[in-house]
Amino acid sequence: RQGLFCWHAEKTLIVQNHMPGPYSSPKFSEISVLIRDDAREGNDSKEKLVLEFTFTKPVLSVRMRHDKIVMVLKNRICVYSFPDNPRKLFEFDTWDNPKGLCDLCPSLEKQLLVFLGHKCGSLQLVDLASTKPGTSSAPFTINAHQSDIACVSLNQPGTVVASASQKGTLIHLFDTQSKEKLVELRRERQLCHCHLRRWDLPQICLHS
Repeated sequence: RQGLFCWHAEKTLIVQNHMPGPYSSPKFSEISVLIRDDAREGNDSKEKLVLEFTFTKPVLSVRMRHDKIVMVLKNRICVYSFPDNPRKLFEFDTWDNPKGLCDLCPSLEKQLLVFLGHKCGSLQLVDLASTKPGTSSAPFTINAHQSDIACVSLNQPGTVVASASQKGTLIHLFDTQSKEKLVELRRERQLCHCHLRRWDLPQICLHS
């Protein structure tokens, strides 16, 4: 089971989904995402349940902002309005994404979403604010790496996206407006597994 704690509308919402693995609990389904309002009265978790999303395939990760929630599947990204009367706004196909890689800008000024592209080493960027729900508007593609991507992260205002590949030691930073590469960083060790934490230029923090 995986729990993600998020603050929204001056209350704590707990997002839970069940991840496949040796220590996973059968109590939660890997194809469902449960959202509980911990401020609600009652001792039973069912009484605190406010929303439930169910899919046909496992949900690998969840991202959310004050008005949208994103579910990441192995080959698909689903975006819903949130939290009142949620409805599906967008759906995007992706390259194989077993880690559930995705990032969503929390800024009120920019609703930028970044996720894996349609081919190895590519990223897709889409501004959810300028894309009409139900349309087939294609996201902008960045060919970030020559091998599969290991991690991806937006900075807080959504002006820069950083990524690293599973092979090699390079970290690439791109301007989300011009889509041009800003800088290429190199580590001494190969980035096999990493997580790019929230950051803002000129500082970046990596965990591997």
